[in-house]
Amino acid sequence: MYFWLLGLLLMVPVLATAQSGEDLAKKLANPIASLISVPFQGNWDYDVGPVEGGERFTLNIQPVIPISINDNWNLISRTILPVINQRSIFPGSGTQTGLGATTQSLFFSPKEPTANGITWGAGPVFLLPTTTDDLLGTEKWGAGPTAVALKQQGHWTYGALVNQIWSFAGPDSDPDVNQAFIQPFFSYTTPTAWTFTFTSESTYDWDAEQWTVPLDFLVAKVFKIGQQHAQLQLGPRYFADSPPLGPHKWGFRINFVLMYPK
Repeated sequence: MYFWLLGLLLMVPVLATAQSGEDLAKKLANPIASLISVPFQGNWDYDVGPVEGGERFTLNIQPVIPISINDNWNLISRTILPVINQRSIFPGSGTQTGLGATTQSLFFSPKEPTANGITWGAGPVFLLPTTTDDLLGTEKWGAGPTAVALKQQGHWTYGALVNQIWSFAGPDSDPDVNQAFIQPFFSYTTPTAWTFTFTSESTYDWDAEQWTVPLDFLVAKVFKIGQQHAQLQLGPRYFADSPPLGPHKWGFRINFVLMYPK
């Protein structure tokens, strides 16, 4: 499977256009850029569960919508809706397919970087109980703060996105949510709109004192299909740490992004 995905990525330059794909690629490297985008991020994770015999596929639908508030500020809406299929995450668990909990972030961000070239945003994050099966996630409501800061210098983009979510309502049978999210990211974009990214979308469960640390190494290319701007991204991921019911060792990601530049 990985070989045909790599072949597809290598064919993308044939569809590339003269429009500045590099600028679009740099905007996609910025989580709070003024660019409407709709990523469809597929993650294949293996060795899931305490006996490491399960598999999980998660399709994260992640629309990003910037809203101009005034001449100086944007409001950036970032949504993550997971669609999950998993099997044998522990003996006798069978197969589950459905929705996980939705994460909704809102960033208030200045339209221009600071004098030092820092782009930043901050605001609230919400956990919405869209989960359709007990084994696919929590049914708790949650909320907390989120923030992002980054710098784009030449071909490089580097920064971090963080949030903290506490549950405040939901079924008593579900454990409380007290979770931090930390995502450092480093990317290099070429003049031909290739982007090479290293990121870690780590979470820490304060109550269980447990990290989940996936390390992602990704390659991406911006292109056009007709008049539609898009990006294809793919690469391996490795879990440096995870809870007993989580994935272990190696996985894979493919991300197809639709863009709607102004």
